[in-house]
Amino acid sequence: MTDDTLPEDVRPENAIRIGQPPRSRGDAFRKLVWILPWLIFLGSPVQDLTSGHHSAAATAAGWVALATFTGVYLTLVFRNMGRPFQGRTVAVMVALLGTLAVVLCLTLGGAWIGLFVYVSVTCGATLPLRGAYWAIGANALAMVLVGLHAGDFDWSLLLVVVLLGFAMTGVKQLVRTTVELRKARATVAQLAANEERLRLARDLHDLLGHSLSLITLKSELAGRMLPDHPDKAAQQVADIEQVSRQALVDVREAVTGYRRPRLSAELAGAQVALTAAQVTAEVPAEPDLTGVPDESESALAWALREAVTNVVRHSGATRCTVELLTRQTLDGRVLELTVEDNGSGGSGKGPGNGLTGLTERLEKAGGALEATRLKHGFRLVARVPVDASAAVGSGA
Repeated sequence: MTDDTLPEDVRPENAIRIGQPPRSRGDAFRKLVWILPWLIFLGSPVQDLTSGHHSAAATAAGWVALATFTGVYLTLVFRNMGRPFQGRTVAVMVALLGTLAVVLCLTLGGAWIGLFVYVSVTCGATLPLRGAYWAIGANALAMVLVGLHAGDFDWSLLLVVVLLGFAMTGVKQLVRTTVELRKARATVAQLAANEERLRLARDLHDLLGHSLSLITLKSELAGRMLPDHPDKAAQQVADIEQVSRQALVDVREAVTGYRRPRLSAELAGAQVALTAAQVTAEVPAEPDLTGVPDESESALAWALREAVTNVVRHSGATRCTVELLTRQTLDGRVLELTVEDNGSGGSGKGPGNGLTGLTERLEKAGGALEATRLKHGFRLVARVPVDASAAVGSGA
């Protein structure tokens, strides 16, 4: 399964990239949207400054301090999503936020107590885990002392400050884990690609090394025999033609093997694609394909890919079940793949090009395809023989 089979709104390029810097203005805007709603706690300080309770100098100083506090908070939290500051810089900026919160509450009144919420969030989001725990506790203690000094302290705000701070430490750990998983996945993909290149190089060497050496040797013999023994030279040329033809057949078979889809890989891809498309999926674990011919496995893999693609793109289904089991029939054992969904079953009245091509592919492998439109959904059943001799006989 590739990203092309996923709906537009769940493709990786349209998702918010956790723990990575924004790549475009749209990406930056989406991340900013997650931050701006939390500025609701600044409503009380803004209302206090616009109420006219303070002198002109105090009001001007309050606006400057509030702008500075908001700018430092947004800079810390937004930068922490992708390219965080160094530890010393973070500590200085967090200390600046805490100092501003204490000074503003003591000088301008208890309406500014909500600033401690942002200090707690910043501590949880930017400081190391152990330091964050101590900083959140110190921030909560400072808020209680300042609130009691200002009078009429709301103790429920203490719970908000502590919970948000510790919640942000969990979010930070989640982001860190996501980044590590992304790096691990990239490493695994790179290692798999390197292993595949090595396997390809090894197979090509085994396939062509002997043939090319033989062709080179016989070409040299034909060149030496050509003037005096043209009949023997012609025999060498005929041998060269036979060896080169066999080498070409071997290369084609090898390339076909590399291009052949594997059922286990398609099952894993189906699970990912259906989940990403917000379809509740029931997909079996990696099957035991011992004794199943490559042609039969390949045909079922193509059938699964086609069925899941139809479910994701056209059916509008919310649930999809994939079953894989072996049945005993009069003609021998068969491997049966069933894909059933609760969608609309598509808009076409007859089988599309995909199902037609899939039917031909299965028949070539000695199998068969059944596509049934249900009352509430669609079912596709693909069967292939397990016995290699039966597959060859049926496909002949």
